[in-house]
Amino acid sequence: MVVEVGYARAWDLEACAPWWPISAARARERDAAGLPYVAVYREPGREAPLEVRLVSWRDHYVGLWVYDALGRRTYDLDMRLLDDPSRLLRRYSVGWYYTGPGMAEFDKTCPRITVDLYPDGKGRRTEERQGQGGGSSITSPGLRDDERWMDLPAFGEWPLLSAQVHGLSEPPAFETAEVAEAAEPGEGDTPATCWRPPRPAQPGPINELFRPGVRVTDGYHPEMTVVEPRRVGTLRVPSGLLAVSGPDIRHGDGLPCITVPVRPGEYVLDEARTRFSYHCEWRDAEVTTTEATAVRLLVHETPAATWEMALGPDDDPRLFIEQQIAGFDTDGATGCFADAGA
Repeated sequence: MVVEVGYARAWDLEACAPWWPISAARARERDAAGLPYVAVYREPGREAPLEVRLVSWRDHYVGLWVYDALGRRTYDLDMRLLDDPSRLLRRYSVGWYYTGPGMAEFDKTCPRITVDLYPDGKGRRTEERQGQGGGSSITSPGLRDDERWMDLPAFGEWPLLSAQVHGLSEPPAFETAEVAEAAEPGEGDTPATCWRPPRPAQPGPINELFRPGVRVTDGYHPEMTVVEPRRVGTLRVPSGLLAVSGPDIRHGDGLPCITVPVRPGEYVLDEARTRFSYHCEWRDAEVTTTEATAVRLLVHETPAATWEMALGPDDDPRLFIEQQIAGFDTDGATGCFADAGA
């Protein structure tokens, strides 16, 4: 079997097609520079690709998307390059098992299996079933080391990783697609419809929650107005190390998971509030209420220009999948600020 390999700057999710095809030589240059690019594997006569490999070494990331003959994605593998430059961690994968040709891509009722792996050997396998009984089950993956990690091939030497899925018993012969050379667009010109490397969750309108008069929404109530924050107390941090944690959670060394250095002193606690109206079904009337939305420890009167996620000592941003957050454990859905020295 002959498989054509083409390269491009990106993969357009809406069109399910490569965006801005590039030559293999140009793709090799981007690979060496750590810049994003994609490799598309096609079988002659088949409209949908066999698989798409998405690479961005500056983000420690290689992705693999496998497609069926109907153009539906059936497998999504997220691999990460960590401290060992010779191998990749199979960090996260999702497999969709469509029950028929009429089932749409990513249908909510489609059975799927998700595997979440970490370099320390821990992980979780979640199987979501369809039909009578439905539900899901969570187990330990129980994988061998060679099933968790993959040796990193050199550029141009990647195998067709989905060969077994497509029923290929013999290694295919690869042919490189020909591309007319053209000036490439700038790095910031990639359309919004194109794939990008996974990003952890980004901060929301944190400052705005404490600015009276700002209009916000929680997704359920479209018209919410920020009112004056309420000062609820003070916190002394004599050690100069602020702890953010669940109040009843202790780690093995007795220290909180997340700590942030601040100047030793006493800081005020503010509670953000919003006012909004909604229809109360119990009263069968329109009701206006004020509710708390956030609590902050004000370490400086000057508003923050940018925000970044606070990380614990074991949090590695290289492992974060799309929209993942760092945080702390809690048994009661509660959190607290405290002096770490206490």
